[in-house]
Order: sequence, then C-alpha cells, then structure tokens
Amino acid sequence: MTPDRRTVLGSAASLAALAAGAAHAPAASAAPGTASAGHEAGERGGEPRSESFGRLPDGTQVQRWTLSRGGTRLAVLSYGGIVQSLEVPDRRGRTANVSLGFDALDPYLTATTYFGALIGRYGNRIAGGRFTLDGRDYQLPVNDGPNSLHGGDAGFDKRVWEVTPSGRAGLTLRRVSPDGEMGYPGTLDVRVDYTLTADGDLRLDYTATTDAPTVVNLTNHTYFNLAGEGSGGILDHRLEIAASRYTPVDDTLIPTGELAAVSGTPFDFRRAKPVGEDIRRGHPQLHHGQGFDHNFVLDKGITAGPRHAATLYDPASGRVLEVATTEPGLQFYSGNFLDGSLNGTTGRAYRQSDGLCLETQHFPDSPNRPDFPSTVLRPGQTYRSTTVYAFATR
Repeated sequence: MTPDRRTVLGSAASLAALAAGAAHAPAASAAPGTASAGHEAGERGGEPRSESFGRLPDGTQVQRWTLSRGGTRLAVLSYGGIVQSLEVPDRRGRTANVSLGFDALDPYLTATTYFGALIGRYGNRIAGGRFTLDGRDYQLPVNDGPNSLHGGDAGFDKRVWEVTPSGRAGLTLRRVSPDGEMGYPGTLDVRVDYTLTADGDLRLDYTATTDAPTVVNLTNHTYFNLAGEGSGGILDHRLEIAASRYTPVDDTLIPTGELAAVSGTPFDFRRAKPVGEDIRRGHPQLHHGQGFDHNFVLDKGITAGPRHAATLYDPASGRVLEVATTEPGLQFYSGNFLDGSLNGTTGRAYRQSDGLCLETQHFPDSPNRPDFPSTVLRPGQTYRSTTVYAFATR
C-alpha cells in the first residue's frame, strides 16, 4: 500500500484486485498512536517474526506475530487471533495504529470488548442461547443479557491458536474446537489465514470443516479509528455501506426477522455521510443499541469472491478503509458501550464512539431464522469466507 494509492469504488479493476488479494515525508509531530513515516519494519517487509506477549494464568505462552508489507505493519496475537496493532500511513506518509487494543495481555483476558478478536463459533447473537438443528435442541452460554454473543463466554476470542508463518507476509492460525465446546455440536477444524497483500491490504480467509452438523459464523472484531487509536472519536468519519436494507432488532438486539428499507432512516449509508450525522435522531432502533449496532443486508448478497461492502474515510488524516467480502451481511457497531474504563495502547481512555467495527458476517440469530441465509455446516462441506480490508488515502 502506498500513501497516494487511489481506489475507485465499485470499479471492476478495484474489485478484481481485492478478490485476488492482491515519498514518505518526515512528520514534525506525532498524534496519539502515530509513528514517524517509514518505520523500519514497514519499509523492509520481510518474513513474519514473533515475540513473547506474556503468559496465561495456567502458564501458556502467548506470542505476538508481526507482519510488514506494502507500507502496512500488522501485529497478531496467538491468543484470540487478536489484531493487536494495524499501522498504516496517512496522506502525508505519517504512520498510525488505526485499531483499538491493549499494550499488554492481561486486559485482553478480562475485557468484554472483543478488541481485534477472531470471533466464533458464531459471530453476533443467538436468541436465548438456543437453537434447534435436525430436530435436536442445543443450549449455549448466555453472556449478553438473555442471549449468547460471539460464541459464548469462552469463544474463539479466548482461545490460544496454533500460528505458523505463511508466505512472505502471512500467518495461518489453526484450532480444533471439540464437540460440545460452548454447547455447539460437532468437532470443528478451523483455519484462518491473515495475509498482507503487495498493496498493504489485510486479507482474512476463513475455512472450517465439521464431523457433525453444526452452525458456523466467523468474523473479526477490529475496532477502527482512522485518525489513530487514542486520538478521539469517529463520529466525523464518513461511512458508506452498500446496503438498501438492514435487520431491525428488539430491545435485546435480536433481529425481529424483518428486512427493513434504509431509505428515510438514519440507517441509510448508501451515500457516504458522517457517522455522527444521524446517530442522535431519536430513532427507536438507535435507542436499542445506544447507537448503531445493526446488521446491514448487503445488496450484493453472498458472492464467490470478495466484493465491495463499505468504505470508511477520515477527512483529517485522509486515510480510507474499503471493506470487501464474500459475506451477505455487515454489522456496523459505533462503539456505543465504550465507557472510559479501558486504557488503550497509548494509555488513553477509550470513550463512547472512539472506534467502530465493520464485521462481515451471516445475519444474527440465523439458526433460529430459516428465512435468513443458512449458517448450517454439515460433514463433507467446507465453510469458506473471505474479507479484505483495503487501505488508501485521499
């Protein structure tokens, strides 16, 4: 990725590049979370390298792996597959970490924010923590009011993954989730590949197989602030989402089953607008989530390769994030429950809307909604999902 790269939204060339996965000026001063341009690892690239990031209470070692390519530097933890840091340049070539997180292991063990985490077995919520599959009822941990969220209280985000380098700038994370873990049926063999492309874009490829019928919905929970983590709020970031419909929720954030039109509502991001433009309009759906915490039904639907889903732009830094995915849905979460009680990697407190998430996914509560795209995986089938986070500047 070069700071002056331009990506044309929706263009065939741009989408093809995403599907394929495929003059820094010194800064006078650095904003929070910002490093001077041309940091050594980002300039050199090179093979992935690892270092200790601490130990779990049982003594298990946690590693931090660092990748650099195309001007981007990525740090990933073996614990939770967490994106611990994601550094990209602004329009002037100044590099900043644009993902929220912590500078030590202990806060990741106790926080419930899912900063940067690999989410599974089921991203998002399942009503009552219950579903029925092939006539058999399954009960999951209830960890979000009356519902199960992000795979339960010890989901994939709380597990240590086997990590191996892959290629010039990639990591392969593997884990076998045993039958019955967090109440889910079937032994699930999961592989997730994190790759930095030649342009410095982050590509995530998920695959999974099972030995018994189960449900699967994997995603990543990185919080983005394109001005740099710890720099303040994201309400002035401009967001576009390629979705004409969204899934309204009840007061526990479970979809009602309706696919509602975004037209005439605060949920209309079909043309880019500031995140904060309509967030206080008093719409009942915004009261449920104390802001945006909703699944958008992407117009493209399920696709064989990653296609455009959303664009985020920070006018102050010029950084642009484009999201392309094979998934049919996108959860836009505006960081509503950040309350100032957590200090990030720069030591600054994270307050409401200091970061936002763009989680690619199948829809929440799909196991209980036969009219939603299916999340059932059966023996002999392979779950596949790809998402690309592409960076540019304007």
